[in-house]
Amino acid sequence: MPGTCVIGLQWGDEAKGKLVDLLTPNFDLVVRYQGGANAGHTVVIGDKTFKLHHIPSGILNPQVKNIIAPGVVLNPGTILQEIDSLLADGVDPSENMIISDRVHVVCPWHIEEDKALNAMLVGGESIGTTLRGIGPCYRDKVGRTFAIRLGDMFRDDFAEKVRGIVTAKKRILSGIRGDDAEGDVELDADAIISEFNGYAERLKPYVADTNHLLHDAVADGKKLLFEGAQGALLDIDHGTFPFVTSSNSSGVGITGGSGVPPKWINKVIGVIKSYSTRVGGGPFPTELDNEVGAKIRDLGNEYGTTTGRPRRCGWFDAVAVRYSARLSGVDALSLMMLDVMSYLDEIKICTAYRIDGVETNLFPSNADDLRRAEPVYETLPGWNHDVTAARSIEEIPELAMSFANRVGEIVGVPVAMVSVGPDRAQSIFVDGNAQQMAGVGG
Repeated sequence: MPGTCVIGLQWGDEAKGKLVDLLTPNFDLVVRYQGGANAGHTVVIGDKTFKLHHIPSGILNPQVKNIIAPGVVLNPGTILQEIDSLLADGVDPSENMIISDRVHVVCPWHIEEDKALNAMLVGGESIGTTLRGIGPCYRDKVGRTFAIRLGDMFRDDFAEKVRGIVTAKKRILSGIRGDDAEGDVELDADAIISEFNGYAERLKPYVADTNHLLHDAVADGKKLLFEGAQGALLDIDHGTFPFVTSSNSSGVGITGGSGVPPKWINKVIGVIKSYSTRVGGGPFPTELDNEVGAKIRDLGNEYGTTTGRPRRCGWFDAVAVRYSARLSGVDALSLMMLDVMSYLDEIKICTAYRIDGVETNLFPSNADDLRRAEPVYETLPGWNHDVTAARSIEEIPELAMSFANRVGEIVGVPVAMVSVGPDRAQSIFVDGNAQQMAGVGG
């Protein structure tokens, strides 16, 4: 029973949702295992664009079950908005989506904490939070005392638990903000209880213990596709700390977030853009704060799905991707946004860093060291040819494939698929072996 995982290998926004949607028909279940509404996965089918935050990108395939596993943190209001949006487009998630009763719930106090803490910059630089309450929710999950799981919303002591947490959170928020009185913090326990009781009523048909469901699935030989959120370089333990997300967004988080033992996962596909992007603060060695960077941003429509913020853009960083590919145990690469690079005279790949005069191909563990890294580039000729109409490898310019193959060589993992546009049809497998590598066809 092959289990395959799709993971972004950069700082997020690599077009993972498109690949998951493409692969879904070859699997029985799609499992979203970490992150929250800070994720923004976009799936384009014909003239329709679906923007998903919590809901797995396999939801558009009604014959496949979509699981939101315990490692996710859930904003009930946001996921209900997603459900309503899908229903308006003729997609009924109640037919094929199940949410774990173990997921932790993002509550109003988490969003207030996020806003208050975001004002406290790290060395004068923003962490880059989406202000969706994700980090504070994960903080409470680890702290346990103030944590609420989805299953708690259906228990008799839910109201009592909310009242106790609101009392404590008012004091905490007052301390963070420096308010003179707890009354300055607007958290109404009774209003929150009433609102969340309404959420619970609507979400109840979706909720189950997904651990048992997934364990039964692997025992029955079902094929699982795991969907990661954010990117591996934002991993809380292994990314560019502290400019990271609050969960394990690299391959090391698959089993912890899903509850599926590692022996059932035998293929990992790393998703990369043909260039690099980053949102918010944090070191970014290949950043192009110039006309070329602006051109890449406009051609790639590099504005956040969740926030609308413009993304920082730069050349492809093979040092960073080689590190994240090894960290995540990647077997094959899916190279996205190849079409964006079609209008540049030359394209650069960062093959090494020079830090304090010493050249290295190792990704540093400290953000300050990475900040001092000067990229060492290899320059390739551009192809200056529109590739969006290509539907086979033979239709892609030789220089474009030379770039793709060179990326695979430096990273140390073969490129199995290239994407030349946002639609499903604009995804091209390199060959039959590549399809097999991605779990397609057996």
